[in-house]
Amino acid sequence: MTVGLFIPCYVDQFYPGAAIATLQLLEKLGVNVVYPQKQTCCGQPMANSGFEHLTGGCNELFIKNFAEFDYIVAPSGSCVLHIKDHIHDDSQPEKAASVSHKIYELTSFLTDVLKVKSLPAKFPHKVGVHQSCHGQRGLHLSQMSELVEPYYSKPGSLLNMVEGIEIVPLNRVDECCGFGGTFCVAEEAVSVKMGKDRVADHLSHGAEYITGVDMSCLMHMEGILNREGSKVKVLHIAEILNGGPQTK
Repeated sequence: MTVGLFIPCYVDQFYPGAAIATLQLLEKLGVNVVYPQKQTCCGQPMANSGFEHLTGGCNELFIKNFAEFDYIVAPSGSCVLHIKDHIHDDSQPEKAASVSHKIYELTSFLTDVLKVKSLPAKFPHKVGVHQSCHGQRGLHLSQMSELVEPYYSKPGSLLNMVEGIEIVPLNRVDECCGFGGTFCVAEEAVSVKMGKDRVADHLSHGAEYITGVDMSCLMHMEGILNREGSKVKVLHIAEILNGGPQTK
């Protein structure tokens, strides 16, 4: 198979380590990965702000960049959900529908398509796992705690394959961090309070790292950790599954 690697703009600009780890991990697992050089923003920020009617250029370019791959994989639940639910192009509806059906968030691709059973990774640290809302409730990466249903977690199942890792328990396993894209700008005070509560849960259980599938949520919590002078770090799940952050 050939996979088109979609890297969201904030990952590209602020957290390239997550993108590099995604590429390296997929290649370790025998996947042929191509990175379309002309990719840009998927249009989610505009759509979230009520301007989806202005995302036509983003949709058209995304289809042009990714329509011919067997699969599209991205280290971001929120951007993947946006493409799955909102990409459209009246001039090429079949290609738009094809793109929406073959795009996957990284951990979903590893568990549902590659069906990974083991990983050659070590990460001897205490880690708190943040379940981002888009990933959990939109992409169904893990079960929602309010449902009386058997529990599952695609990110959790992969992390449990990592040697030496200790997943810390949380009081509220799927509480929102308060980022919410443009919500953190429009409702700054509420967003910060939610983020502080989410971070406090991880800290109270001794987490050394906080990980998740969405770097945007982790970025929000990282800002709170830094302002509070905490030594706890955030790390995208791809970097842990790839064996930890790369150091020179």
